Amino acid sequence: MGEVPPSGHDYRLVPAAVTLWLGALLGLLWGCWAAPVAGTAAVLAAVALLWRGRGTRPRWFPGAAALLVSGVLLAGPVTLRLIAARDDALGAPARHGAEAKLRVTVTERPRPVRSAGFADRQAGAGSVVIGAEVVSAEVRGRPIASSGRVVLLAPFQQWSGLLPGQEVTARGVLAPPRGPALTVAAVSVRGPPAEIGPAPWWQRRAESVRAALRAACSVLSPDAAGLLPSLVVGDTSGVSSQVDREFTEAGLSHLMAVSGSNLAVVAGAALLLLRVLRAGPRASALVAGAVLVGFVVLAGGEPSVLRAGVMGAVGLLALALGRARSALPALAAAVGVLVLYDPAMAVNFGFALSVLATAGLVLVAPRWVMAMTRRGIPPGIAEGLAVPLAAFLVTAPVLAGMAGEVSVVSVAANVLAAPAVAPATVLGVVTAALATVWPEAARLPALAAGPEAEWLLTLARHASRVPGALLPWPAGWWGALLAAVVVALLVLAFRRPALRIALALVLVCVLLVVVPVRVIAPQWPPPGWVAVSCDVGQGDAEVLATDDPGRAVLVDTGPEPGPADACLGRLGVDRIPLVVLSHLHADHVGGLDSVFDGRSVGAVAVGPGRIPGWAWRQVAEVASRHGVPLLELDIGRRLDWPGLTLEVLGPHYVNPRQDDETDGTGINNTSVVLRATTRAGRVLLTGDVELLAQSALLTDGTDLHAEVLKTPHHGSRYSLPQFFAAVSPRVALVSAGAGNPYGHPSRSTMDTLAAGGALVARTDTDGDAAVLSQKGELALVRRGK
Repeated sequence: MGEVPPSGHDYRLVPAAVTLWLGALLGLLWGCWAAPVAGTAAVLAAVALLWRGRGTRPRWFPGAAALLVSGVLLAGPVTLRLIAARDDALGAPARHGAEAKLRVTVTERPRPVRSAGFADRQAGAGSVVIGAEVVSAEVRGRPIASSGRVVLLAPFQQWSGLLPGQEVTARGVLAPPRGPALTVAAVSVRGPPAEIGPAPWWQRRAESVRAALRAACSVLSPDAAGLLPSLVVGDTSGVSSQVDREFTEAGLSHLMAVSGSNLAVVAGAALLLLRVLRAGPRASALVAGAVLVGFVVLAGGEPSVLRAGVMGAVGLLALALGRARSALPALAAAVGVLVLYDPAMAVNFGFALSVLATAGLVLVAPRWVMAMTRRGIPPGIAEGLAVPLAAFLVTAPVLAGMAGEVSVVSVAANVLAAPAVAPATVLGVVTAALATVWPEAARLPALAAGPEAEWLLTLARHASRVPGALLPWPAGWWGALLAAVVVALLVLAFRRPALRIALALVLVCVLLVVVPVRVIAPQWPPPGWVAVSCDVGQGDAEVLATDDPGRAVLVDTGPEPGPADACLGRLGVDRIPLVVLSHLHADHVGGLDSVFDGRSVGAVAVGPGRIPGWAWRQVAEVASRHGVPLLELDIGRRLDWPGLTLEVLGPHYVNPRQDDETDGTGINNTSVVLRATTRAGRVLLTGDVELLAQSALLTDGTDLHAEVLKTPHHGSRYSLPQFFAAVSPRVALVSAGAGNPYGHPSRSTMDTLAAGGALVARTDTDGDAAVLSQKGELALVRRGK
């Protein structure tokens, strides 16, 4: 290939890899025409370079030849793949929402959908997302020729046990896929899978090892037992929603997915052991390769795992084998081969993270290690600092675009997490290896991995609770590009003294403006608060104070573990005599489990509704697990605490179709309606009651007047003006999630409340909102977002 450049790295294959990646990316984002245009431009550039170097063989000659080949492949096979997906026969029925019967091959393990926030370790709730390829299809009874990719959104209980490689028959409603990819349709599946085919033997074996690993980890705490399999093989089935949220907010979510670093750690440990045993280079390479293949099979052998395996091999080549010059060409070749194998990887954030993280290990981390060691830092500490910092620097733009937010604690969290990740991963692999042959012995390495897992859990929990830990950022690829520009400017500023001074001044100004607004002001909680509507996203959680500091009643717990817990923490509440769940929709009960974290709870109370059934079972399970009674509130019951009285006013309407778990309006109308008497006056808490339940309260002649109204159903349009008139509130609290897909709160509802003279506080724009008694007068304080 000619002389290697003196820089220490061979960049000649990089343009070809970037051409394939960028061309496929543009073809998926902008349209199929962009890929052949990019490919043609690459061909012309390569021909010009080759013509310029004719008669000689300069060192860039192989790179120009590779660029020519990549342009031809991009304009040819890659473009044909994009066109085939665009014109797939399922596309038109998907745009019209047709019903279909599909025979598909599962390509990825089912992934739980956590949007409801309450489907944690308990099977039976929520849905799963499954990637699949179409074998045959029927739409409205007519066969359609399709071999495209589909995404199945299916019931958790019936579909979560499938394995990659199995063929199944699914029935459901088609819809256009979300985002740019080669997926031709999304399928909302109805009912269980039919005509289930066998899984490949290696998938069955891998699943038995994963099951044995989960069983061996049961000796740890529930959170650690769920986390360790995710660290080892990306098995997140035991990870609770609260842990998932905390790792995301701390910038540590990448640890719970199989990546190149996982495989590099495992293969690197094998190489280290072989070197201790003085094995030869060829034997070491063969054994490390076998370990790598075995780990890929154990983790599922899915496209994302195969991608991680390729990147892990490249990282291992760079770090474990010490061949820095060959690592970059290997990385470039891997990128090209993977994009040719699956052009959809070009728009996959996980692919971008794997490539950039590996590039950071190859290009950035070694230089930082050398710089640190020259300044007297021990090599081991230098590597421990340089690797996570380099990985964060190069992946920060993609993470920002992917999440639509930036974690300001991510760098520190990753540095502190680094020492625990490698030993936890290696011990987890040892646990998995022993679990199938000697389950009792497998508990020992699992116990040894426990402190590392607990450290990561503690780190994520505290990092996620740092005030202002997450800052909003534009989402998507444009947000990633903007973040890349910011990172480039920061790197440039650190390399130039004049710009460093300017950057320091900018940071001082930002700190002076942002920190007081987000952290210091306003004082929270405000003195004398009696009721707080917590910002829990698209859901409800209201806190009612008693005269005993630190003691309060909680009504509803939000859609997921975490936000209600954080709100209670900000208020200093550590004793909850009663948690009232107005009804059993997930956005009101999803955060129940986390409410018990560090607090004493007296009882959990519900109304007469018992649907959805899965939610009722999980509420009962959580109450039983924490040893608190589960009570039913009936109309007329009165509950008293110093400074607080609760009266049960409803529901007057109970959904007659108790077997219909899909009747959202009927379930909403079973909401418990409470009137709280506080030092600031009456507070009416209405759950999600809609027109029928509101009308029943009015017809019954119930005294609804209150100074404060918790607006029904997140401010939806399904409220009666007569109901608002009967309440005649001075303050209206609206709990809704920013940018929610339901359009809550409704403009008409907000206008009706304002016209009635109510001062409105919205959690989607104002954050937590507190009602207080100030010198005998009702007052409202907004915490802010």
